[in-house]
Amino acid sequence: MSNIPTLALKPAIIVVFNSKTAELLSHHQVEIKQSFPKEGWVEEDPKEILQSVYECMERTCEKLTQLNIDISNIKAIGVTNQRETTLVWDKETGEPLYNAIVWLDLRTQSTVERLINKTPGRNKNHLKHKTGLPISTYFSAVKLRWLMDNVDEVHKAVVSHRAMFGTVDSWLIWCLTGGKSGGVHCTDVTNASRTMLFNIHTMDWDPELCKYFGIPMEILPRVRSSSEIYGLMKSGALSGIPISGCLGDQSAALVGQMCFQDGQAKNTYGTGCFLLRNTGVKPVMSEHGLLTTVAYKLGRDKPACYALEGSVAIAGAVVRWLQDNLGIIGSSEELEKLAASVGTSYGCYFVPAFSGLYAPYWEPSARGIICGLTQFTNKSHLAFAALEAVCFQTREILDAMNQDSGIPLTQLQVDGGMTSNKLLMQLQADILCIPVVKPSMPETTALGAAMAAGAAEGVSVWSLNPEDLSEVTSEKFEPQINPEESEFRYARWKKAVEKSMNWETTETPRFVPLTLSRSSVLTMNILKILFLKNSFICSRS
Repeated sequence: MSNIPTLALKPAIIVVFNSKTAELLSHHQVEIKQSFPKEGWVEEDPKEILQSVYECMERTCEKLTQLNIDISNIKAIGVTNQRETTLVWDKETGEPLYNAIVWLDLRTQSTVERLINKTPGRNKNHLKHKTGLPISTYFSAVKLRWLMDNVDEVHKAVVSHRAMFGTVDSWLIWCLTGGKSGGVHCTDVTNASRTMLFNIHTMDWDPELCKYFGIPMEILPRVRSSSEIYGLMKSGALSGIPISGCLGDQSAALVGQMCFQDGQAKNTYGTGCFLLRNTGVKPVMSEHGLLTTVAYKLGRDKPACYALEGSVAIAGAVVRWLQDNLGIIGSSEELEKLAASVGTSYGCYFVPAFSGLYAPYWEPSARGIICGLTQFTNKSHLAFAALEAVCFQTREILDAMNQDSGIPLTQLQVDGGMTSNKLLMQLQADILCIPVVKPSMPETTALGAAMAAGAAEGVSVWSLNPEDLSEVTSEKFEPQINPEESEFRYARWKKAVEKSMNWETTETPRFVPLTLSRSSVLTMNILKILFLKNSFICSRS
């Protein structure tokens, strides 16, 4: 086979690309379960994550063989992952010490408040000059701090110098390169920049940041570039193949969309929504609630490039909520049909602040609301409002990004699972008042990881020179409503957002337990009997 394939890996899905044409050759996907032990808690099983990767590898290799593609032609593996999801494991046994705490988990709100309370002026941006990030439940350091404070196994492993911390990329690379038998403990700059322990100027772990969070530096992975050989696969059908690319999912999508120039941007529509704009080799600090993050560093001797990022916690997750929690749809395809059947929300606005609000507000106290309801409102209007909510949240981020950069975007490149919804893409163009451009191959996140892996020194089967990059076919959605209507709908959305604020606080318990003496309980039981005798109807006893 003349063209060499490169394999890109992310938990639950493996995609194989042709390194000369970027053609998708084969893929396999496995669903990973998320658990919700308490309200606001979101967890995944680290062993299930790892097992899903092995299963996807084996099934994909079988599919390649059926296509008469020799798997020995696979020259490199790239990893892409949810960036802030946090794990701790025992380096001697190789066992996870707790479930992975997922990026949108809210259990650390009290930890965040405690940290902010000890900063000068209670300023949530106290660390932003080093990290580019506000102090928030979103990032890994507070999740790690919670694990150390609340899980005995983690605390004991840290004290006895057996603990290893990492995001999902670190866990996978360590396991795939040998685990407790010599596995490589590393991460790349894009994932490290989302921990709040990494200095985005020095490009390394920062002792002062680690001291602020009380985290020993010895448990942290070694930080490396996004494109270099980290180690070799130690088992399975792909044993001996180098793992040579690593990018957090949103950075991988930026690379996969080939946004290598200062000012180019992409928006990924997944569980959340993530808009990244390349700002070149100098970090730009946002004045309007955006994050400054590392976009990529494509080689040990290459410069790091930075991005401004706007993060939305709930995008595709709202579809799952309508399906699983309310039961008004059976699938994401059904949501599109339902919304298209009415073509309007009829004044209904949905703010899905299930995990608070991320950019540009960074307001953990917000909670989801649906407002503007009338007797005429039905589930079709709610479906339309849910799609509009994704678009309005993107509009808020784009406005902030245009203000920070001073140069408005003239079109938005998009990717991710939700982009298959044509109504959503048209709504997005209408609400932004600029064209939306969707590539014909939606797996740009996996493509970016494959590109980084194939371009690594010692592999060098994928050229990242602009003249060598394959042309990407795309579909363009042009705005179809007048700007006045768009502005009116957006203003109503902003009004709804204001009403979602300040719903929750950790300062007082939501339910105050009532302590009763034995005589009080006896008196209440007598009263209950009297109520029953007098035929009173009680809703609960």
